[in-house]
Amino acid sequence: MGWERLLVPKSNKPRLNLTRGRAGWEVWPEGAPPCPQSSGPSAAAALPPSETGALMGFPQALLALLGAAVLAALILLVLGSIYFEATNSELPAGLEQPARLRVIHACRIGAAVLGRILENLHLCSQIQFVRFVRNAWTRRRDPALCIQDAAFEGIPVRLYLPKAPSAAGPRKGIVYFHAGGWLFGSLGSQEHLCCYLARESDSVVVSVAYRLAPEHRHPAQLNDCLAASTHFLKVAEDYGVDSSRLILAGNEAGGNLAARVCQILASRPGPAKVHAQVLLCPVLQAVDFNLPSYLQNRAVPLLFRERAAFYLLQRSMGDASCLGDVLEGSHVPMKLRAQYRKWLSADHLQKEFKARGYKPTACLSSKEAVCEALGSLTLPECSPLLAEEAVLSLLPKTFILTCEYDVLRDDGLLYKKRLEDQRVPVTWCHLANGFHGIIECFESGWLGFPSGKKGVDDIVSFIKGL
Repeated sequence: MGWERLLVPKSNKPRLNLTRGRAGWEVWPEGAPPCPQSSGPSAAAALPPSETGALMGFPQALLALLGAAVLAALILLVLGSIYFEATNSELPAGLEQPARLRVIHACRIGAAVLGRILENLHLCSQIQFVRFVRNAWTRRRDPALCIQDAAFEGIPVRLYLPKAPSAAGPRKGIVYFHAGGWLFGSLGSQEHLCCYLARESDSVVVSVAYRLAPEHRHPAQLNDCLAASTHFLKVAEDYGVDSSRLILAGNEAGGNLAARVCQILASRPGPAKVHAQVLLCPVLQAVDFNLPSYLQNRAVPLLFRERAAFYLLQRSMGDASCLGDVLEGSHVPMKLRAQYRKWLSADHLQKEFKARGYKPTACLSSKEAVCEALGSLTLPECSPLLAEEAVLSLLPKTFILTCEYDVLRDDGLLYKKRLEDQRVPVTWCHLANGFHGIIECFESGWLGFPSGKKGVDDIVSFIKGL
């Protein structure tokens, strides 16, 4: 309230002072102080403007200071984690553009660390945040292509169709399975590669958005890719594609899915067959993580040895509690080791792939409980490299791309040998200074890699030559 009124006797007739309070104009006798006011907004209003502004700005200043401190702590934590990862990673002398690779690796590690912080704050899971970051890199649509989304058997797909009419009749069709360790990736995450393949090879490309782990465990991813491929074989003519010229392609984890889907379709009776398969740095086995490439490149970005096993466990179990056992090989029964050795051994690799500091490691004994829990990892559904000869002999022409500084290099080399032993025509492209993920960095620009461009152009040449 405003100043209280003071009643003054008329006989004294004192001189009055006049002031304006909150309730209106108030008076009091000359020399008498105004009545004391209670604390509250009115008291603050009686202070000088400069002091009032200081009082009102203090909470905002404190909040700003706290926010700046939290932000600085987050930045320091992320930078510290990036520095720790960088100092514990290895960049061999033969790598192409090592400084650029460090930048890409730092960005990925920074996203993972920030995702972990947000998960600890119960804001979102680390996997959800990393997916958001990776999918945020949108690409400009290609004006030479008609791009449309659809669903094959309820599975989201994206089709890339050349706008120009085909002079040679129905086109080839490419069913593409994206990379991402079965945990990451989307229809848009590798759109630049799909656009390039469709435009340069004059083919119709179908990118499949299979379900991701750990929310969906094996065999959800394989079932989605198989269903989408089978459906496209049936409706290929609706998109101007010759169903007898279907190509399955996949990168990294997608290469694993493409290899197994191709084996299944090749084994089925009937005229509908796959014309060729394109496997780019594929994951082809989950049995031996002590092959030369896994040990030589164990800390080379963008895929560490432990991370490769981690992704496989997330796909099969939804967690990585048995990571140490898998890296040691304790998840493989002893009776199967001798059987797999004829296909899966460093003895089948050329000498130059074992020269770079490779030292064989002794296999530990199997653990029965682990073998039972992870039995699916030793089956062809997860390890296409371990398929029987009768299945491999039915496979079509194959393109395999490997990188020297990739833990998955020997998977591709050993699969190449197995196919050649069954007289399957194999076109092999090896990037001598390439690393895991270089195919995704084929475009020109400050983060582009010439070897990646060479690899993609070799893929196009193979497809055009079919």
